[in-house]
Formats: sequence, structure tokens, C-alpha cells
Amino acid sequence: MSFNTSSRQLSKTDEAPEDVPSQEVTPLDSPEAGTPEAETAETETPEAETAEASLPEAEAPEADAAEAEAPEVEVEVEAEAEADPEPEAAEAPEVPDVPEAKAPETETPEAQPSEATTSETETPETETPGAETPEAEGPGAEASDVDAPEDAVTPRPRRWRRVWGGWREKYPVAARVLWWTTTAVALAVVVVALLMPTQADKVRVAAFVRLPVEAIFGAALLIVLPRRPRIAVAVLAGLGLGALTVVNFLDIGFNEYLGRGFNVVLDWSLFSDAQGYLQDTFGKGGALGIAALAVTLVIAVLALTTMSVIRLGNLAARNTETATRTTLVLAIVWVTCAALGVQYAPGIPIASEHTMQALQFKTEQVRRTLRDEAEFAKIAKKDDFADTPPDQLLTGLRGKDMMITFIESYGRSAIEDPVMAPGVDATLTAENEKLTQAGFAAKSGWLTSATYGGSSWLGHSTFMSGLWISNQQRYRTVTAGERLTLPGAFKKTGAWDTVGVMPGIQKAWPEQKFYGIDKLYDSHNLGYKGPKFSWSTMPDQYALTAFERLVHSKKHDKPLMSTIILTSSHQPWAPIPELVPQDQVGDGSIYNAIEKAGKKPGDIITDSAKSKQEYGKSIQYSVSSLINYLVKYGNKNTVLIFLGDHQPIARVSGNHASRDVPVSIVAKDPKVLDKIADWNWADGLQPQQDTPVWKMNDFRDRFLTAYGSTPAP
Repeated sequence: MSFNTSSRQLSKTDEAPEDVPSQEVTPLDSPEAGTPEAETAETETPEAETAEASLPEAEAPEADAAEAEAPEVEVEVEAEAEADPEPEAAEAPEVPDVPEAKAPETETPEAQPSEATTSETETPETETPGAETPEAEGPGAEASDVDAPEDAVTPRPRRWRRVWGGWREKYPVAARVLWWTTTAVALAVVVVALLMPTQADKVRVAAFVRLPVEAIFGAALLIVLPRRPRIAVAVLAGLGLGALTVVNFLDIGFNEYLGRGFNVVLDWSLFSDAQGYLQDTFGKGGALGIAALAVTLVIAVLALTTMSVIRLGNLAARNTETATRTTLVLAIVWVTCAALGVQYAPGIPIASEHTMQALQFKTEQVRRTLRDEAEFAKIAKKDDFADTPPDQLLTGLRGKDMMITFIESYGRSAIEDPVMAPGVDATLTAENEKLTQAGFAAKSGWLTSATYGGSSWLGHSTFMSGLWISNQQRYRTVTAGERLTLPGAFKKTGAWDTVGVMPGIQKAWPEQKFYGIDKLYDSHNLGYKGPKFSWSTMPDQYALTAFERLVHSKKHDKPLMSTIILTSSHQPWAPIPELVPQDQVGDGSIYNAIEKAGKKPGDIITDSAKSKQEYGKSIQYSVSSLINYLVKYGNKNTVLIFLGDHQPIARVSGNHASRDVPVSIVAKDPKVLDKIADWNWADGLQPQQDTPVWKMNDFRDRFLTAYGSTPAP
């Protein structure tokens, strides 16, 4: 028995012979397997096998047509063929009509037909890299199916691709909508990331309807790159764009709260303080939730920008001609708009270089920061009063009981803002009348703080060291040295005992030595048994009462130089303590009911109008607490200097507000105020609009000079 039917004729055979078990039927893309002709192929001579093995190339077009009709069936068949590569070979001994199949000369080529069959069944996939042609040409085509060379073997589609392909064929309209939506979202993500402003008040539609030059350069690069380098570059660009977006968000937050952008070198240490603030404001659970949300958002931004750049890069590679033309047109438009200075609005040019400028600014900021460290170290060593003999320091204040008091966030806006000013001004007027009735007088001016919205320690150190301490690096540098501070100058004379009352300090404070403070009273040793008021550990009235009980009322051989930092006006300004009768302050337990009845921080901090109102009330409370203390416990030798450390956050002080804070000197002895008559400060507790404004770091030298200190450079 012999069979000479060709494999092309066998493809029309529909039934398998009865002597071949049905479970051994070969996959559908090899229809000739399982027919009598297929069995005979095992006994054919090697020459015939070789000739037949070369047929797939000639049959590729026909195989392509078959694959185009049933692409999904082929994938499933291939999977089966891979699991059982030689089904016929296993059944060869059972063929009764071909005894010579067992002969040695026919066993050698036995595997040849199987290989030929395998080659033939895989021909469509090998010869046609676009096996998934609908995906390559239509929306939703995958990047990995596009850029392989024509002679390369296309890998078998993964299961999710088969599912996606089937879903797309079943719902073509929905697939097309999804494709366009995803592409539009990717484009929007990239454009927004490239054009995002760094200040909240500049976030408006016009800022994003511009043409970023970075996108044009990026598109041109991705078009010309081969697939693997293109993917690598797209990933790096996406991660970089995501990181820049995160930094932009940080810039917005820092500008909103601190009046400056995020410093990528110095400001990482502030996150621990931010976590503590959130915990005091929203509780431990709320703070952890916010931190987890922030981390999740960072990861999401990085992932989203990366996937968006990859998608747009693949789209450009699939449509090289269209992408090239579009990029060229956009480049011409950008150059034209840049040359003509075309703008949507003043300050918003159509031709944008925002990202390049932002990167240049951050790079320069890093350089300035690193360079500033060495330069500031040299500046800090120069001190006109460092070598002044003790007997030539502060001779005009000998015998005076000195108090330097900072009121948290007491800024110029409290006195001049139309929302807050009425209440604060009324309080200042009323408290000034109290001082006058008690025999005190005051003069007030303006100082420009080195910080804004927060980082109070920068304001404190600037005021007391006479150096401009505008960042954490400078703070570390100056506090690690031996700069003469105002408390340190009083201590150096040997004529004063120096103490500090700082209820905001809740952990070790090594700066005590730098400031020259002999005895420190922090939140742990003021005897307070009441509740915290958000970030503030205790009400100002209690802190001043504890100072009187523990320090001021005691008998001293020398007058005191006291540094007091009040905290009740610290954000979020809810709940706010209330003044209670002095004899009821006690250990602070009376404040439990006041704290419970107060407003919730979350209801205030998210509302600008409410924040302004409550901030104004907190300033009124702090000023009243301080003046009440002075009137009750002050004497003819008491001299009080009190000031704000910085302006409140931008939500309260307003965008582009100044950094000015009020400063006042109060005394009963008229000679004290006479010595600063040439400062031209305003009388009373309220400086006027035309009152001179100094930088905060200028105060130390002016003060030391006015009260009898002799410079010794």
C-alpha cells in the first residue's frame, strides 16, 4: 500500500482514519496530521522528507490567510502542539498497514515529518510578524508587537493579550473609546507634569494650554530610537518627570506654608517636624493615614508618568511618519511663538520652557546651598561684640529684670489684614491702656523675619544671634559655634541669671548652651496637668503663671534675663484657650473643659476664612496673657521685649505678604525708652505703616549699641 497524496491535498481531508485514536488528533493548524497520508509520511525516504520540509516557505501565503481567519484558534493550537510536539511518533508502532515503519532504515527519518509538520504549522507565525495585525493597526496595539524586525520570530501572545484581543473584537466601540481615552490621559499627564506651576495662585487653565519644548525634544528622541533603547529612555524620562512633579507639589506646599520653595538639599529634615505637627493636630491615627496617603500618591505619580511616557513613545513608533510630521510642525510653531513672544496673558508665553527652567533653578539652588555653607561659616566667625569685655556690655540696663518674649506667628498681617486687624488692633489698644494705667510705656517697630509660616527657630536664632538664619544648614552651623547671643551677652556680664521658659520644647534641646541659658523650663518641668491645645502643649497664661511661680517670684541675687516662647497662637488655631481668673489657673486642670468645648482643628485649617478669624483670636489671647502678666507682676525694673517670630501661613497672611513682624519694648523707667528715641519707633504697642522696618538680624547689634555695649572688632 502506498500513498502519494501531497500535503497540500491532505489539507482538505476532514476525517481521521478509524485506526488512529481520537485523542491523538493533531492541532487544527496541521490538518494533514492524523490522515492516512500523514501516517505514510513517516515511512517516506529522507529525500522526500527533505523536500517536504522545505514546503512551508512556499505555503506561507496560504497559511497567512488561514491564520488571519482564525488567529485565536492558532494560539490555542500552538499551545497544544508545544505540550505534545510529536504525537504521531508515539503512535507509529501501532499502524498495521505499514510494517516497514519498524525497519532500521525508516526509523531514522521518523522524526523528520514531525519536524516538517511543526515547521509548517509555525510558518504563519514566523513569516508574519504582524500575526496580530488588527492590534498593530488599530487602537490598543501593543508596543512589543510593533518594533521587532520583519525576519524575527514573534513570541506567542500571552494569555492577557488573547483575552484583550477577544474582548476588543467583541466590543470594538468600547475598545476604541478606551484606547483613545487612555492615550488622551497619558498625553494630559505628561503635559500637566511639564507645565505645573510651583505656586498655588498660578495654577490656572492658561498655565497648561501652552507648548512645552521638552515634549517636542522628547518626542523626536523617542521616534528615532529602536524599541529597547526607546523603552529604557521612556522609563527614565517618566521617572524623572514623576520626581519633578513630586518636587513641584512640595514647592506648592512650601510656598503655601513657608513662603518659599522646597530646598532639595536642606528641607528633608522638616518632614519629621511635619509628622509631629500632624500628630498633634489630627491624632496619631490621622497622622499615619496622611503619611500613608502621601507615600501612595508619590508612588502613583511615578507610575503614572512612567506609563504615560512609554505609551506615547510606543504610539509615536507605530506611526513614525505621522509622529515625525507632527513633531516637526510643533517645533516650527514653538520657534515662531518664542521668536515673536506670543503670550496667552502677561507672563504666560505659548512657547514654554518651564521644566528646563525649573531644573536649572533647582540645580542652581543646590549649588548655592552647598556654596553658602562655607561662606556662612566665615560670616558667623565675624562678631563685633565677641571680644567686648564684660564690663562694657549692656551698661545701660544694669539692674533691670529683662524679658525677651516671642509670640508664635505674630505677624504684620495680624495688624493690617482687614479680616484680622479689627480684633487685634482693638486688643492692642486696650492692652496699651492697661500698661499706661500701670505706669508702663512702649515703643514699637517692624522687623523682617528670616522665615515665614513656620520654622520658628530660624526667627529666634536670627533675632538673638544677629545673623540671617534662613535655613536649617545655617541654623546648624551657627548653633554649633560660639556666636554671642542676646541671652549670652547678658550672661557674659555676670550681672544676670539667664533662664528659658519654652513650653514648645518636648525633647532634648542642645541649643541651650549656644544661647547661654543657665536654666531651662520646657514642657516637662512646668508642672502642667491640663490638655494640649493641638500643637501647643499648654496655654500661654499657664506658662507665664508657671514662670512666676517657679522662677520670677523666687528671691535672686541677680536680676533675671528670661527668654520666653509662647505657643498658643501656633497653627492650626483650634482649639484656642480662654483667659481664666489668675487664682484659678492652678495646675492647668481647669483647661480640660475649655479644650473639649473648643473648635476642632480639622474644621479650621482647611478653611481660609475660618483660619484667619481663629488666628486673630489666638493673637489676641497671647497678647492679653502677656500684658496681664506684666501689669500684675512687673515692677519699675522690668523691661519687656516682645515680638513675633514670623508671619502666619499664606492661607492666613495672604499670597505675597511681607515677612514683617511687630516688635515692642515696654518699660516703666523712661530712660530705657529714651535710649532708643533715634530709632523712630511708634509709641504704644502698635507700629504704624510708616514705622521703620529693619531686618531681624540687625536688632542685636543695634540693641547692644543703644544700651552701652562697646564693639571690639
